[in-house]
Formats: sequence, C-alpha cells, structure tokens
Amino acid sequence: MAEGKEDKVGDCEEAPEGDADVAGEQNKEMEEGEEDGEEEEGEEEEEEDDIEDEGGYTFKFKDGENPLDFVEDNAFSVQPYKQFERLEYEALAEKKRKALADSQPEGSSKKARLEDVSGASCMEELMKAMNYGRRRKSKEPKKRGRQKGSRNRLNRDVAKMIGEATLYYAHCRYEEAISVLHQIVLQAPDLPDSYHILGLVHDAMGDKKRALGFYMLAAHLMPKDSSLWKLLMSWSIEQGDIGQANYCLSKAITADPEDIQLRFHRAALYLELGDYQKAAESYDQIHQLCTDNVEALKTGAKLYKRCGQLEHSIRMLEDYLDGHPTEADLSVIELLAVILMNNNEHIKALQHIEDAHLKYCSGEELPINLTIKAGICHIHLGNMQKAEVLLSLLEGESAYHHIDLVIEVADSLVNLGHYNMALKYYLMLEGNAGSHVGSLQLKIAQCYLSLKARSQAIMFFFKAVQTCADDIDARLTLASLLLEESKDDEAISVLSAPNNLESSNTHSDKSKPWWLNAKVKLKLCQIYRAKGMLENFVDAIFPLVRESLYCETLRQKVKVKKRLSRRALLERVKVLDNCDTDNLFSGFRPVASTSDLVKASRAKKLLQKKEEKKAKALADGVHWQSDDSDDEPLSRIHREAPLPNFLKDEDHHQLIVDLCKALATLRRYSDALETISLTLRLASNMLPVEKKEELRILGAQLAYATTEPKHGFNYVKYIVQQNPYSVAAWNCYYKVISRLENRDTRHGKFLHSMQGKLKDCVPPIVISGHQFTTCSHHQDAARKYLEAYKLMPENPLINLCVGTALINLALGFRLQNKHQCLVQGLAFLYNNLRLCKNSQEALYNIARACQHVGLVSLAASYYEKVLAIHQKDCPIPVLPNEKPNEEHLTPGYCDLRREAAFNLHLIYKKSGALDLARQVLKDYCTF
Repeated sequence: MAEGKEDKVGDCEEAPEGDADVAGEQNKEMEEGEEDGEEEEGEEEEEEDDIEDEGGYTFKFKDGENPLDFVEDNAFSVQPYKQFERLEYEALAEKKRKALADSQPEGSSKKARLEDVSGASCMEELMKAMNYGRRRKSKEPKKRGRQKGSRNRLNRDVAKMIGEATLYYAHCRYEEAISVLHQIVLQAPDLPDSYHILGLVHDAMGDKKRALGFYMLAAHLMPKDSSLWKLLMSWSIEQGDIGQANYCLSKAITADPEDIQLRFHRAALYLELGDYQKAAESYDQIHQLCTDNVEALKTGAKLYKRCGQLEHSIRMLEDYLDGHPTEADLSVIELLAVILMNNNEHIKALQHIEDAHLKYCSGEELPINLTIKAGICHIHLGNMQKAEVLLSLLEGESAYHHIDLVIEVADSLVNLGHYNMALKYYLMLEGNAGSHVGSLQLKIAQCYLSLKARSQAIMFFFKAVQTCADDIDARLTLASLLLEESKDDEAISVLSAPNNLESSNTHSDKSKPWWLNAKVKLKLCQIYRAKGMLENFVDAIFPLVRESLYCETLRQKVKVKKRLSRRALLERVKVLDNCDTDNLFSGFRPVASTSDLVKASRAKKLLQKKEEKKAKALADGVHWQSDDSDDEPLSRIHREAPLPNFLKDEDHHQLIVDLCKALATLRRYSDALETISLTLRLASNMLPVEKKEELRILGAQLAYATTEPKHGFNYVKYIVQQNPYSVAAWNCYYKVISRLENRDTRHGKFLHSMQGKLKDCVPPIVISGHQFTTCSHHQDAARKYLEAYKLMPENPLINLCVGTALINLALGFRLQNKHQCLVQGLAFLYNNLRLCKNSQEALYNIARACQHVGLVSLAASYYEKVLAIHQKDCPIPVLPNEKPNEEHLTPGYCDLRREAAFNLHLIYKKSGALDLARQVLKDYCTF
C-alpha cells in the first residue's frame, strides 16, 4: 500500500497534471465500492476475524480516544513500538484470563447471567474463548448483503475527504492536507489510509519522527501489509534503532512468511546484536523453508557450534546428507568433518569422508581439501604411513597453490608433537607464503625452540619480529632467548623503541605502539634492574606504575554512579502516561507518588537529550553509537590502568620496593614518597609484612631527606610507634617535625598521646622541651626537661638541656633570683661535663654558656681546653634496620676546634688582643 500510493502521488516538486483526475477516479471507485460491495464486505469481515484469530491480537482504538495523542506524545520521548508491545501484551493477557475464567466451573452469578441469553449464543462465546489463538473456519454459511455498522467501509464524506487530502499532498499543500486528515482521523480512527497519508506528508516535510509514528499506526491497523513493515524496518536501521528494526522485521515476517529475504535480514540483525542462538535458529528456519539453500545450513551449523550446541550442529549436517543420498554439496561434508575433528572425533570424520567418496565421487578422486583432512585424521589416529600417502598431494608445486592446507597439516603435527615433520611442511612455504609470512616464520621458530635448536630459533624469531613488529609475545620470547645466550645488549635493542620513531609510528590514535606495551616495559625494566642501570630502570617502569596506582586510587575515591539504561528510563517515563486523561494510553498505569513522578520527569529529560544528541550526530553524518547498556563498564568512566591487577601479583611487590629505592638513590624523593604512599594505601592487605615494613622504613628515611617532609610524617610516626624507646627512631621523628610548619596539629596531638600512654618514655618529653625552647618559652622548657631529669638523672643530654634552659631563663626580665638560676644552670652543665668525662663537647658547652652570660675570662680558659683536645668522629645514629651511610660526611664532622677557635677569636678581638685573635684563626680555621 505504501509503495503503491507513493507511485501514484509521485514527486511533490513536480506534481503530475492528472492528479485531479486520479483523485476523482479514486473517489468514484470508493463510492462504487461502498454501493456495490455488500458481498465483499461480508467476506472481508470474515477474513478480518480469521486474522484476529491467527495473530491473537488486532490493534483497535477505543471509543473516545484521540489517535493523534499517540504520535504527539511520543514524537520526542518513548519509542512507539514499545507502546504497541505493551498494549499487545496487555490485550493478550486479558484475553487469556477471560478464556481461563470461562473454562472454569461457574458459580450462581455466572449461571444466572447465562440463563439470560440464548443457549446458542452462550455456546458460541464459550467455544470462541476456548479456541483462542487457533485459526478456524466458520461452518456457518457466509452472510451476504450489507452489514449495518461496518467500521471498514468508508462513507461518502470520508472518501471525499481522503481524495482532497491526496490532492493537497500531491500539490505540496501539506498544512491543508494535515488539517483534512486530522478530521478524518477523528471521524474514522481505525482507517489506515489516513495514517499512511499523514506519514507521507510528514516525511515530505522532513519530520521523520511523526512520519514514523503515523506509519506505525497504519501498519498496526493493516498488519498483513508487509510493505509498510519493510519501510519501517529500513527507517529504523537508518536511525540506528536495532530494537525497533527487529520488531518491525518480525511483524513483516508474520505478514509474509514466504519471504526468505526477510528472514535473512532478521538473522543478520541477530548477529549484529550478538544473539547467536536466535541467529542460528533463524538460519535453521530458512533452510527448512528452502532446503536447497546450503549457505543457510552451513551458517546455522556454525552458529549452533559457537553457542555450544555441537550435537545440534552435527545433526543438521548429517540430516542434510541423509536427505541427499546420490548428490550433495561437498562443502557440507568438509564443514562436518572440520566440526568433528575439532571435537576429537576423527574416526567419525574419516568415516564421513570415505562415505562421501563412495556415494558422491564413485570412480573419481576426492577434492584435495577432503583428501588432506582425511590425512590429518589418519595422523591423529596414528596411521602415519597412510597419512603420508594422502598428504603427498601437497609436495612440489602443489604446496604453493594450497598454502592454507599445508599450514593446517603442519599445525596438526605440531599439536601432536611431531616437530620434525611439521618443519618439513612449514619450510615448503618459506619462499612463497604470501600473507602468512610472519606467522609462518614464527611457527618455524617455535618448532626449532621445541627441538632445542636455539640458534635457528633466534634467527627465525628475528625474521618474525621484522615482519610482524607488533607481535609482543614473539619479542618477549626472543629477548628471553638472547638473555639465556648472555646477549643482554641485543635483548635490550629488541625491546627498545626504534630510533626512527616517525617512520615506524604507523598506529592509529587508539592503538599504542609495541614499545609502550606493559609487558615489554616490564621485561625491559627487569633487564635494567639486573644490570644495575638505575636511570633506565626508573624511566622504563615508573610511568606505568604511577599511572596504574593513580587509576586504582580514582576507582576507590570516586563512587561510580550506575548509569540507567534506556530500558529503565522508558519504564520510568511510562509513569507520566497516566497524568493526562486524554492520552491514548491512560488507565494502564496506577497513580504514582511524587518521588516516582520526579524520577519520571528526569528520565524524560534524559531521553530527550539522548535523542537530540543522536539527531545531531546523524545530521552531521557521524556514526551514532548508543552507550545504553544495563551495566555501564568502569572503563568508560575511568581509563584502564596500563598494569591491571599490578598490586595483586606477588612477583611485582619486590619490583615496587626496588623502584622506590632506585628513586631514592636518584634523589627523586617526592616520586618515591608518592609511590610508597599509594602502594601502602591500595595494597595494605596484599603486601607481606616484611615488604610493608621495608617500605615504611624507606619512607621514614626519605621524609627527612626531602624538601617537603609533610608527606613522610606518617612513616616516622609509624617507626616511633613500633619502637617507642628507640632514641634513633625519635631522632628521625624530631628531624622531620622540626622542618614542618609550627602549627602542624598532627605533631602536637601525637606527642601528647605518646606522653599519656608512655609515662616513663623520656624522648617525647625532651622533644616537647625542644619545641618550647624553639618558641622561647624557657620556663615551660625547663619544666619539661626537669620532668625528664627525674626519670633519667644520669643522662648527659638531659643535664645539658636543663642547664641551657635555666641559663636562658636567667637572662629573662621577669625572673627575680637570676643569679641563683644561673648558678643552677651552670651546675647542670658541670654535671654534664662529669658524665661525659671531660669530653670536648662538654667543655665547649660550658665555654659557650660562660660567653653567653658575660664570663669571658672563664669562657676563654674552657675554649683553650677544647683546642687542646682532638676528637675522633663518632657514628651517626641510624633507624632500625637501616644501614649506616657516612659517604656524604666529611672527616672531622665531630671535631669542635674550629667552632671553639672562632668564638675565642671573638673574645680576643673584643678585648683588644687583635694579634691573638688573628693567630687563633690562622692556626685552627685556615687550610
């Protein structure tokens, strides 16, 4: 009907001259058909009943419904075919419920109703309900004559209006045509011609959405018109709506079951959707309808095999052979043999090939492909002599004409471990392998490797890598062989990027070149690590590790919000269908709550945005790819890590530790600290205890080596918590926090908690005193130092700290007994001198204190004692499990004679003894 009308109307730009005559003839035909169609009307009504019985559902508008609401409401939101699916489901379900209720024993109320009607009509309704879904022919004689109230026959006014609308469309007067057609729709809502012409008009105006809606209505009112369904299917495919295309295609097949091409289209759609089971069933149906279509048979068998239904696939092919005892397509036998051989049923495959030789090639030779497959079966069965006789067809020039068969034979020999025989067939094609050069060289190399011929294997691996540069596994295998042969430089060159990157970089934007592959980088960094090439090792692996840790951190931080699929959005939008009482589909949805209405409105907006994007993409000529899926993969939200599951592999834990150490050696402290922090955060449950301890100690070491120690505070804090009475651990902690900001709250809270938990732990008390001294709170500092003195009175450092605090306090303005405080401070310094056994450091501290308070004569005498002592270097305290590193220290770092000489020369200079001051500097402060 669609094609016929389009041919009649013609192009809108050049309307035919006889359009008015055509319209008049059409009106005349309609009037004559109405006057003279009494007999046809009865037959048509009976045929309509048959259609309804066969299809189970025929779309009809209810009284009081406006059909235009359907197209208007769904032009930009819900797809029309979804609504029809739901309506059909509701109608069929209601009909089944009614049939079931009628078939059950009836109560008194039903019995009373049955008594009101005649027995014949009651039995007729009951039989109609019980025979639902089956096509039946009425045994009653056909009714002749005009039937009163028929809805399918046009009256004169409607026929005239149809003609006027057709003329308006032919002359491109679309607005007038739409106005007339809307009047027709209101008068005769079940007339399909009006919707079809409305679809033509809106299509000519460029409004594809409304045109599709009207065509959909026309097709549902004329379900047997396959041309309309085909048109809707093609439009749906153009718009990229595969679901709607599949729906229309199913309707077209129902309308015209004999059209094989439609079934081919449906099978192709199932393949595009990835539904291989339904595609296999479609090809199976095609073969049953057209038994001579061998391609459909083979395609269906392959798809069944892909779906795991191997027995069904074999049975299809065997049934075809049973049905062709004298002549058959030999490609079917080849496919059957391949399927059986892949299932290790070589005896059965060989039997089918031999039977085919007797049935279909009597007195003639089998095709070479079947003969070779028979030889392969004999190889698997152990009949090597028989196999060699059959495979001799491939020797000589025949091998160059059957490259695929030669490779198939050689692959079978490799799978069975016959590497020498496989090499014989592979080497046949070495000079003329065509497009199989790279894979052939790789297979030859694998054969030599299996035969432990390393030199030949390396040679062919080099050839394969040159031919197939992107073969990662070949490169890794070649690099391993070169390392075993102690050819480290060659292995590095195989895995390194080529020198001429511009000429070799022929990859697309989406694919990365082979030298950026994660496996290649890992292998290369292992070589660099073994050779001690730290810079190359870090450059190779650090970018991959950092990117992988960053991606894992994003996945843990960001809470992925599941994106609703289009199906879920459409379900939500259906809530809005009941808000308008004039809507076509009102009454199908219950009253919704406020929250459901809000969700439905949001879903409708999302659908509108998607439709706008889709329309824009199609207008720009860009291929539209919908992102609607039930489970939105994480890879669309976050980019994939270059080393997925890197932290879960135990072999990579030591690699991370070595990387952090290498970064520390190269003084890339911030990178090392960042790597340690992310690793411990992401893999705290995966790393062994010793690895975590090693990383934390390394982080503590880096904390006081980096310029920004705030990133390493947690590590020194952990070291102190694990070793609370270790002076070295507290030294490391104080070195880090002494360079932090003064108002760092983490330090104050931690120090306060440690003092509360460990009452007898001296280091946190001393560090608190140091913090008060830094802030010039000498009275609080003295109180803390005296608290520590009570716990360890014989500790030299505590005596020194108490003495310095009291002396600084004596120099303040608010203290009244300054002399007493000064004497007490000097007493603690002399106690420090006694505990240190008159060491150079203790003498220097007394001299410095005397100089500070103005006792210069006493200070000069102690400075002279310091100059008379030569102090040896002492080892620097190290962290637990840390190796001492004194390479960066210059000799004499513990000797204080230069500091003492400088202070002594200041005293001499201030007193006027310039010659003595000059002599002291010359003796001790010059080289």
